[in-house]
Amino acid sequence: MNGDDSLFDVPGAGDDTPGAPTRSSDSYFHPGAHAPLAVRMRPRSLDEVVGQAHVLGDSSPLRRLIDGRGDSSVILYGPPGTGKTTVASLVAGASGRRFEALSALNAGVKEVRAVIDNARRLLARGESTVLFIDEVHRFSKTQQDALLGAVENRTVLLVAATTENPSFSVVSPLLSRSLLVQLRPLQDADVATLLTRAVEDPRGYGGAVTLDDEARDLLAALAAGDARRGLTYLEAAVEGLGDRTVLTTADVRASTDRAVARYDRDGDQHYDITSAFVKSLRGSDPDAALHYLARMIDAGEDPRFIARRLVVHASEDVGMADPTALQAAVAAHQAVSFIGMPEGRIPLAQATVHIATAAKSNSVIRGIDAALADVREGKGPVVPPHLRDGHYSGAEALGNAVGYRYPHEDPRGVLRQDYLPEDLADARYYLPTDHGREHTLKPRLETLRGIVRGNG
Repeated sequence: MNGDDSLFDVPGAGDDTPGAPTRSSDSYFHPGAHAPLAVRMRPRSLDEVVGQAHVLGDSSPLRRLIDGRGDSSVILYGPPGTGKTTVASLVAGASGRRFEALSALNAGVKEVRAVIDNARRLLARGESTVLFIDEVHRFSKTQQDALLGAVENRTVLLVAATTENPSFSVVSPLLSRSLLVQLRPLQDADVATLLTRAVEDPRGYGGAVTLDDEARDLLAALAAGDARRGLTYLEAAVEGLGDRTVLTTADVRASTDRAVARYDRDGDQHYDITSAFVKSLRGSDPDAALHYLARMIDAGEDPRFIARRLVVHASEDVGMADPTALQAAVAAHQAVSFIGMPEGRIPLAQATVHIATAAKSNSVIRGIDAALADVREGKGPVVPPHLRDGHYSGAEALGNAVGYRYPHEDPRGVLRQDYLPEDLADARYYLPTDHGREHTLKPRLETLRGIVRGNG
């Protein structure tokens, strides 16, 4: 979602007069000849939706909602241009519900409560409301909490859209009251279908222009899984045709020169550039990492997303070989959060160079994954009695905390004691490499294990 409020400016918005046009019908399905191509070509039915078969099966919760057979609120999670607004409007149109839309970019608690109050009045006379909130991850906790009562009481059927992982960006109570549906980036073939439809359909160009195969494939690649982007590029290219009617790759390149520089013929999708960025960090090539960082920044990638990847890979690929890499990544994340862009590019670049040039070790992720594997196999279910909580009456009678030895009583600050469950007594999850700081940590760890496990 790009926060374009004009997508939601429709006749009758906010008018609760009986019989007034609602956003779920005339305004959505007939946006007007002067609306952007991407708006005019929005699917009017499920038959026109492409690329999301995994969530639109006959028995899926989302299909039931769109068919008017369900009334659960839903959170749509996926990249831009994958159909989140379309799905919201189809849900509203399925049974004649009123469609109200807010963008978290410019709506606050006041606007949310106003919509809910209006929905409550309409519900009293039998008219239900679908509330679509775009960019819901940009709502604060307080703003999201303001939705809870209306969602739980079904005063509104909430359809919220987010490009960020809801587990981290949406409050737990709202998540627990909603279905979570993940939409996937469109494949090039899906975008090509939409482009062909836009050229042929009366809502688009009605056959007045012809799109050759190479031009269509280039536009689909440039779209990078984003239907709105592909249709916007098509519209820009057609505007440059003049009196000609056949659109070629030269026309596409002339109208989207910056995009062509950013994406190649195979479509450097969001995930591809991210993958190249991460692999360059892991591969200790700061020049390549900076290149892909620049491409993400120039493409308008959310800098917080970039910073989160840096934080992850500071631990996954550097870890204890250079513990300061994680500090640098977290600092970059914090810096971007309070200084914003374009200045935020500088701390992002600093953290990128730090991680790319740091000594590498994946011992931390290997260690936690090995420990998780044992836990998931049911190993070590019983905590040794001397390690259990003893801060309550009756604990000693149960044998809890009895026999625990306080390490600081030993001059070395470490002593012989069993910490692992009995069936994992010999487990070694953290196995340091000889890289960076781990080179000096490795012998110390062996000494510690020798003392703690009784053979040193």
